[in-house]
Amino acid sequence: MRSYSLRVGTQALVWTVVLAALIDVVAASNGMTLSKQPRETLAIPRWLYLATGGATIGASALLASFVTDRAFIYALHSWSVRLPGVPTIRRWAARFGRLLALTTLGFIVYVGYTGPQLPAASLTVLVTFVGVRGGLPVIAYLIGNPWSAINPWRALTTFLPIRFIEYPDSFARWPAVVGVLALVWAEVIFPVSTVPRVLATAILGYSLYTVTGAIVFGSDAWFEHADPLAVLFRFYGAVAPIQVRDGSFEVSLPGNDLADSDIVTDESDVAFIIALVWELTYSGFITTTAGAQTITTVVESPLGEVLPTVPVAVLAYTILFVTGYVVFLAAYWYAGTAARRLTNTYVTGRSIAIRFAPPLLAIAAGYHLAHYAGLVVSLSPALTMAAVSPLTPPANPLVLAPPGWFTGLSIGFVLVGHLLAIWEAHASAYDLFPSRLVAIRSQYPFILVMIGYTIISLWILSLPGATPPYLG
Repeated sequence: MRSYSLRVGTQALVWTVVLAALIDVVAASNGMTLSKQPRETLAIPRWLYLATGGATIGASALLASFVTDRAFIYALHSWSVRLPGVPTIRRWAARFGRLLALTTLGFIVYVGYTGPQLPAASLTVLVTFVGVRGGLPVIAYLIGNPWSAINPWRALTTFLPIRFIEYPDSFARWPAVVGVLALVWAEVIFPVSTVPRVLATAILGYSLYTVTGAIVFGSDAWFEHADPLAVLFRFYGAVAPIQVRDGSFEVSLPGNDLADSDIVTDESDVAFIIALVWELTYSGFITTTAGAQTITTVVESPLGEVLPTVPVAVLAYTILFVTGYVVFLAAYWYAGTAARRLTNTYVTGRSIAIRFAPPLLAIAAGYHLAHYAGLVVSLSPALTMAAVSPLTPPANPLVLAPPGWFTGLSIGFVLVGHLLAIWEAHASAYDLFPSRLVAIRSQYPFILVMIGYTIISLWILSLPGATPPYLG
């Protein structure tokens, strides 16, 4: 007991020193958003900034490796409290939530066409980006997944004939992967966040797509495997402390489910999670001077002299988006192969990569919270005003400026996401491998990948901000 207390005390002390040393570096990482405001110049050399950011991940992994007691790890992840079941209340709450969501969906499409066309005063834009894009994922990974209770498209399919074709097992969740990448690409290329009519049209197009899919393949299969929003919220919900099991709510420690082997089942799930990680990196890069210069160089090349400017710009953005995603995904898959070679285990590289994928959701959640918390707080008054008077909102709605201490919260969000991911990867390794040494060594390639992701993201954050060119 004395040695255990000494080990815990040592880890706490080291954590305090590490966090105190890195707080200024991580503070810069809360700026990786779609914001076009200029970023502050680094007060330290860039190489030191990047090296220290990468060292954060390495130090986290080193400290996690001190915990080698399987009984302690298992006890920590098996702890939970089951709340009393109230099926009647849950059933009626779900019905009310879906009815409200379905009504809201129809209304924001209507307001998008007939209401004000100023994005900051449009209920359509504010509900979509402040509510669905920013707020609901926060609820999903901090509390529990709300989407299953308020999914308007699933509610709509209850009134339609469904399941004419059995959903093919070979499809897995690849339709959801393509769907989420397409949504991110469309958000960048098209003025969906600035022109309410364009956004309303996009919502109608998405509605037609997902409802048709649910009718053809069945509602349960479609929203479990193919609908990108449903899969996104399900993955983010895996981070939350509240889960629904056997019809009842169960409270556990945040991220406990990330060490379970049934969160990610095949390659398509890994591809979807990497898409969530890559999305923020890509969005950050194209809003920097380096990103703008990259796109401008392509447009001003001989190719731009042959083809119109806009198609060439769209092609440049698309190639950059796809190439970066492939590199991120390939790097992660190679880590699985390297882990197998390093440990010389009977477990395949594919199985190792699939097993270590869920902890990445904690990183995605931490960055999402750091990026969108400020947006949700700033535009909440505008959303309220638009909701009260959707057709005639104020021309200059109230927008809050978060106080200076809000930056400190963002630092905490990023740090907690990384630390939780490291711990859950450590727990996954001990669940997968019987040998303690093999469990620790298997994490090395994935730690290097996480360090690479972090350094790339921090490099992007160190660059001056710029408006993405040719998208106006």
